[in-house]
Amino acid sequence: MSGETSAIFLSEYLLDLHAGSAFLDGLNAQDRESLTAQGARSKLDKGERVFNQGDKHVGIWIIESGRVRTYYAGPTGREITLAYWTPGHFVGGPEVFGGGRHVWSADVLEDNTGLLFVSGASLRKLVSEVPDIAITLIEGLVAKGKTYSALIQMLGTRSVSGRLQQLLLILAYNHSREGTNGLVITRTMTNEQIAAIVGATRQWVTQSLENLQRKGVLSVSRKEIIVHHPESLRE
Repeated sequence: MSGETSAIFLSEYLLDLHAGSAFLDGLNAQDRESLTAQGARSKLDKGERVFNQGDKHVGIWIIESGRVRTYYAGPTGREITLAYWTPGHFVGGPEVFGGGRHVWSADVLEDNTGLLFVSGASLRKLVSEVPDIAITLIEGLVAKGKTYSALIQMLGTRSVSGRLQQLLLILAYNHSREGTNGLVITRTMTNEQIAAIVGATRQWVTQSLENLQRKGVLSVSRKEIIVHHPESLRE
């Protein structure tokens, strides 16, 4: 049970959501300074866009503080949230050297979110000069590939009810504290946000949470969700 450093995305693996958040930790101080020296820092507030679906790839944004959401908007305008990313992760791939078009968008979830932008041209130059930066970047892309593979597996093999239950388990085991009556989920998410992750409507999520509450699996209030019986969500 932990904290706010773990990303959130649909996955069968409850405890692997933080993978990739420390992809820069393999660099020594000098190489890390070489990377950050090529970047430009910025602060964005809640709701501001990092990049838009259809924009040209120009580089990556490393999250230094706050949270960033990546999401896809379909032709009808309906959105599905791909992931919530936390400090240490990057967004802007997979074409990290630039070129091509973004197939999803990213926006900021918290005020004063800190980002370090490194251009594709700078990254290409760095990886040709510093092998450890190349390895680090590859490891970061591997983590991203696993993330989206896990998401595809969940969308393709789980019912919407199963996806909701898995998301609740992810929150219970990665973003909770022990309470007197169960696991108190500490990451606040609206029913609309939950719906955008599991691929449902807000009304359906509300009804499903009420159903789980009637069964005694969890309790829902305006402030929090308490999971009383996590094992019931696995069934």
